[in-house]
Amino acid sequence: MTDLLDKNKTKNLSKPSTKNLENKETKKLAMSETRAKKIKHSYRVKDADNALLLQTKYGDVIIEMLPDIAPNHVARIKELVRQGFYNGLKFHRVIEGFMAQAGCPRGDGTGGSGKKLKAEFNRTPHKRGTVSMARAMMPDSADSQFFICYADCPWLDGQYTVWGEVTSGMEYVDMLKKGGEPNGMVENPDEIIALSVISDI
Repeated sequence: MTDLLDKNKTKNLSKPSTKNLENKETKKLAMSETRAKKIKHSYRVKDADNALLLQTKYGDVIIEMLPDIAPNHVARIKELVRQGFYNGLKFHRVIEGFMAQAGCPRGDGTGGSGKKLKAEFNRTPHKRGTVSMARAMMPDSADSQFFICYADCPWLDGQYTVWGEVTSGMEYVDMLKKGGEPNGMVENPDEIIALSVISDI
C-alpha cells in the first residue's frame, strides 16, 4: 500500500511547470489525443458532428442540433462555430422565465455575420431548452443570433426557426446574468467562453 505524504514532505515537492502560468497561457497548452477522445466520449450525444459544446463560466452546456428540420441553419451555425465566430460573444439579452439570447458581435442585438438565412420554420415547439434563431420583422432575416428558451413559449411556434435543443447543462443557462426592463438587455453580460462542434474536440 502506498504511503500518503505528510504536509512537511509535500511542501518540499517541486511545483509543476504550469503552476505560475497566466490563464491565457494555460489555455494554449496542448491536450493529449487520448484526453481529447475521453472528453468527446463523455458527452453522450446522438451525433457528435451535430452537437455543440457551449462553455460558460458556470459550466458546460450541450446543444444537440436538428439538421432534419433546419438543415441550412445547422450548416451555417456549424460554419460560424468552426470559424470561432461565437467565442467571446455575450448573452446580451436575458429575460427571466423567457429566454437567453446571444450571437451578436456588437453585443447589442444589432449585429450579425452578414449572411441572412431563409426561414426554416417547423413544427418543433418552443419549450424549455429549445434553441431557436432570433430575427428581425422579416421572416428571412435570421443571421447569427440565437436564443435558448427558459420555459415553454408556444406563441413563438412556427414564427422562429428551431434548430437545436439543450440536452445537458440547462442549469448553467439558468445561471446567466439577467437583464432588466423593458427588453432584457444585460449590463456587463456573461459570455460564451467557447462554442465547439463536439466531433472537432
